[in-house]
Amino acid sequence: MQLTSFIVRRYFLLACLGLARGLSGAVAQENSDCLGCHGDRSLATQRGGKSVPLFVDEKKFGTSIHAALPCVGCHSDLQGKELPHGSPPAKVDCGPCHTLEQKEHAESLHGRAIARGDQLAPRCPDCHGYHDIVAVKNPRSAVAPQRIPWVCGKCHQEGSPVQRQRVIHEDHILTNYSESIHGEALLKKGLTVAATCVSCHTAHTILRHTDPRSSINRKNIAATCTKCHSAIEAVHRKIIRGELWEKEANSLPACVDCHQPHKARRVFYDQGMADADCMKCHGDPGIRASKGGRTLFVNLGELRSSRHLKTACSQCHSEVNASRVRPCETITKKVDCSSCHADIGALYQKSTHGMLVAKNDPNAPVCNECHGTHGVLGKRDPASPTFPTNIPDLCARCHREGKKAAVRYTGTEHDIIERYQESIHGKGLLKSGLTVTATCTDCHTAHSVLPVASPESSVNPGNVPSTCGRCHHGIEEMFNASVHATQRGKTDKRLPVCNDCHSAHTILRADTEGFKLTIMIQCGKCHEAITKTYFDTYHGKVSQLGYTKTAKCYDCHGAHDIRAIGDPKSHLSRENVVATCQKCHPGATRRFAGYLTHATHHDPQKYPFLFYTFWGMTGLLIGTFVVGGLHTILWLPRAIQMRRKKEMPRPEEGKA
Repeated sequence: MQLTSFIVRRYFLLACLGLARGLSGAVAQENSDCLGCHGDRSLATQRGGKSVPLFVDEKKFGTSIHAALPCVGCHSDLQGKELPHGSPPAKVDCGPCHTLEQKEHAESLHGRAIARGDQLAPRCPDCHGYHDIVAVKNPRSAVAPQRIPWVCGKCHQEGSPVQRQRVIHEDHILTNYSESIHGEALLKKGLTVAATCVSCHTAHTILRHTDPRSSINRKNIAATCTKCHSAIEAVHRKIIRGELWEKEANSLPACVDCHQPHKARRVFYDQGMADADCMKCHGDPGIRASKGGRTLFVNLGELRSSRHLKTACSQCHSEVNASRVRPCETITKKVDCSSCHADIGALYQKSTHGMLVAKNDPNAPVCNECHGTHGVLGKRDPASPTFPTNIPDLCARCHREGKKAAVRYTGTEHDIIERYQESIHGKGLLKSGLTVTATCTDCHTAHSVLPVASPESSVNPGNVPSTCGRCHHGIEEMFNASVHATQRGKTDKRLPVCNDCHSAHTILRADTEGFKLTIMIQCGKCHEAITKTYFDTYHGKVSQLGYTKTAKCYDCHGAHDIRAIGDPKSHLSRENVVATCQKCHPGATRRFAGYLTHATHHDPQKYPFLFYTFWGMTGLLIGTFVVGGLHTILWLPRAIQMRRKKEMPRPEEGKA
């Protein structure tokens, strides 16, 4: 046998260890002594004709919840015995440490099955594991919430030995659970707060439903469900008639009367009195509020085509009292959409719009101003105000120049809506019907609108690249590798992002003449000195004349993938500079590419040869003209005198 041969191989080593400890007669009981054998992956024994591994992974045990305990703390029958032990150790009893859990387990169906010798009855290690037990809250735990269905399913799934040999009142338990609202939330959406097997049946006190102590007994099931569904009575009274809900005053019916135990689905029951009673008054087109005179009419046809078709009136108007003649007379608050849309509500509360609402600002927009009241449509419906082509007009209600939001603007951003409509995004959306192009909500988000200065804002300079990258993914990747992105945090200078070059709302096509002729000015805002040298060159002077085909900054340095010249991937690196020049000059050679693009005679430090040559030649030229000018000025009187003398009449010959 493998175990016997292994013991023989290890016996001598253990004997030596005993001698090293002083031959005191005491038997070693440290974990390292046990792992001397059980740390060998080949260690195994034969049980029932099968090979059973006895290997203990020291690394996993070291990260377990029992890592601080000695082996003999659990295997107490080996305490004081000589190693290696010959006979198999007794089964571990978890009760001495886990007294309460052991007591509950012993009284449960599982414990009773163990007591009568049932081989299929689960014991502690079957659920929790052996030497790799970690805390329940640890995702690696065998009994972590997301793993519970599979732990229980080992015995309770269809076709298992337990299912074949026991009388079970329900088939396909695991399948039904995985398709239920609880199972979908846990297994598909990862919501670990969703109900699992132990949430209803408990972890250790698992009893038959006929047992009065059972958590799933008819008298206890409501209490079990209300551990999660705490407001269950208040919620059900809003949508179910009293005679269907309470058979006796203040007595909850059993949840399983309506919801099957393992097949709990998301269902919509008949809305009973709520909608019918509400429409008795609100179905009248002439009904108006006593204060202000606003209409209270609800268009039933509009409601039936909305996203809230299956939502009862009282689910939104939750303060209604069904016992009143006018149930809505008890309403004191506006509808709170966050009761259903909690995540969106949390974002909205932190946004600029939500903070204005919290301050009771009358100009603050609320949900129904954008989404509508009773005729709420999905954002994919062309008739919805939140459909992409309708969003500019929706936002323009407040943000068009002169409207209630626009009057708050203190910066330079004005005529936002008009500028957007003339931009490449606006034309793509409104003229070409491209619903995938960027709208207001794509950049500013729909519900988390924050000022630019906020680090959490989608239009904060630190977040702009990722915001634009949602559509322009490839460009974002190039930008993130450029010096404009990689130098962030390494310099005090403000580094540009997308809107610094392309603007925020007046975004032009990059191939238009207007963009090409202004890009040097955009670059010059940061690179002022370099831009001046560019305009001293042939390229710059021709560009100033309005010629767009000459080389601009981005033609040489790149548009979004600007890198340091020393970077091998730079357009101007030694490996790539010739190819860069050849884009405009097909016959360019390396000697041609050696042209000093930004060379200027104004910089004695960087270009001393040009500086001194220019000023030397300039000085020579000026000196020549000065000397020549002075000579001319000094010679002028004499030249005039000579001219006059020349013009005087000569005396006639023969006359004295």
